[in-house]
Amino acid sequence: MHERSRYEYVGQIHAKLILNSPQSMLRSPSTVASTQADQDVTNRESYSSRKSRNASSSPKISIDFELTQEAYKSKDNLELLRSLVVFKLCSYDLLVDKNKELMDISKFVLGKKAFEQFMKMTFYGQFVAGEDHKSIKSLIQKNRAFGVGSVLDYSVEEDLTQEDAVTKEMDSCVSATEKEGMSKEKQYKAHQQFGDRRGGVTGARTYFYSDEAKCDQHMETFLKCIKASGGSSVDGFSAIKMTALGRPQFLLKFSEVLVKWKRFFSFLAAQQGRDGMEALEQRLELQPLQVHRTHRVGETIDRLDWNSLIDDRIKISDLLVVPNLETGQLEPLLNKFTEEEEKQMKRMLQRLDVLANHAEEHSVRLMVDAEQTYFQPAISTLTVEMQRIYNRGKPVIFNTYQCYLKEAYDIVTMDVELSRREGWFFGAKLVRGAYMYQERSRAEEIGYEDPINPDYETTNMMYHKCLDYILDEIVLNRNANVMVASHNEDTVKHTLRRMNELGLTPTENKVYFGQLLGMCDQISFPLGQAGFPVYKYVPYGPVNEVIPYLSRRAQENRGFMKGSQREREMLWKELKRRLASGQVFYRPQPEPGL
Repeated sequence: MHERSRYEYVGQIHAKLILNSPQSMLRSPSTVASTQADQDVTNRESYSSRKSRNASSSPKISIDFELTQEAYKSKDNLELLRSLVVFKLCSYDLLVDKNKELMDISKFVLGKKAFEQFMKMTFYGQFVAGEDHKSIKSLIQKNRAFGVGSVLDYSVEEDLTQEDAVTKEMDSCVSATEKEGMSKEKQYKAHQQFGDRRGGVTGARTYFYSDEAKCDQHMETFLKCIKASGGSSVDGFSAIKMTALGRPQFLLKFSEVLVKWKRFFSFLAAQQGRDGMEALEQRLELQPLQVHRTHRVGETIDRLDWNSLIDDRIKISDLLVVPNLETGQLEPLLNKFTEEEEKQMKRMLQRLDVLANHAEEHSVRLMVDAEQTYFQPAISTLTVEMQRIYNRGKPVIFNTYQCYLKEAYDIVTMDVELSRREGWFFGAKLVRGAYMYQERSRAEEIGYEDPINPDYETTNMMYHKCLDYILDEIVLNRNANVMVASHNEDTVKHTLRRMNELGLTPTENKVYFGQLLGMCDQISFPLGQAGFPVYKYVPYGPVNEVIPYLSRRAQENRGFMKGSQREREMLWKELKRRLASGQVFYRPQPEPGL
């Protein structure tokens, strides 16, 4: 049992949301900073020798991703043929652009039962594991037998019209006491033309707020998903989305608070001539700020000390304040939260806590998905708060970092440093990001800085930079864990090369790999058979209710398959090899020990 009870934890997070005045610093940061700096020097001095020792003592692992017999040994011939057909269809623009209409026509012509059977033989069978937690067990166990684990993801969405989606989004993102035009930050205000958050998104399911009862239903679904993951394997993950658990207005406004607070730090750092540095290098001298009545010359605080200026207060709606950069005065961000809206916020935090407890009880790691940039600061902060409680003995909660963001490296390094100072396990999933087109369009249309890296190559560099930092932290302290969630073979090879250089072995279970079900099997299964912890994101749900997910998966595959013909070529090569060798009725047989 934790030292804090469930509701004490919820109260703790609730209190963390109240930003207090700089005049009441909680601790003497100079002592913390100097002690930490000394420790960092000691750690870094031993890092090189530890790296060399590990690299020389650990066996080098090399994986050949060209061997089709190894890559597809878990698939029978019909599964290979299905993959070829589905991937080929996904490469045709007309079919992908009109996929929803074509599926509706097929359902009308074939009837419900025949349509569902057709989908299970094609797109549904390729990308979705089954209809419920019972029917997916066989696929999970089969993949596990070939060295591949599962991240369960219940992928049912409401099939809303665009008009209904916009209406729900606008109603749930504006307070009953707040006029729409009052927010000073364009990015953190609901905008009707982007009310349908499904637009320009590939691969990520979307939730729209209806009421608190619907959020409770989502929580129950996630609980079942966690239980199914725990019952199907001993090392599973389960994915959740925070927008499914409460009114998004809270995430929107809390994100605005966090961003303004960070900008105020950057403003003060610039005033002291400390701009242009990486996040962890920026420090503020306390004397010019007059934070303490008594202080020594040279006392400084960094960004993490600044973020700790949080205190327990009576009511969030009365004391949620941020600095005005022009006047230096603290101003209320919101007029008021109504009593009901405050209850809604508390219920969201309680749902998060229930899920985290359930995951821990069932020995399942909980993966919190990333979302749009106007929600993400709040989502990431709340996830870190859960990590501070639940990741004390082992990594239970994993945060997701989107490496197409310009500030991705700063966010990763700050969270790693916080985990290092406080002594809990850092858990991360690194992705490139699923909202690029939507984010770019929204920034251009509304008029704020594009948060996305300028091109794909820059995003690749950011991904590898964040990954390398976490890998170095694993060698340094052994308290970090990372999932390399990527279909990019170069990124996977980069990770393997760095692991060899650092002396990190698969059996340490510090570095995981992740791909989507039905995609990149030529990467996933060779990794699993070589002993690496590798996982498939496993969507499941009734056929007709995962159509929105399948529709976007077709769109994502179009770009993926146009960019590379290699997977189809490997599938053909293996299918022809089997037929030529008389393996017409090939049956997958796992190797002993996997």
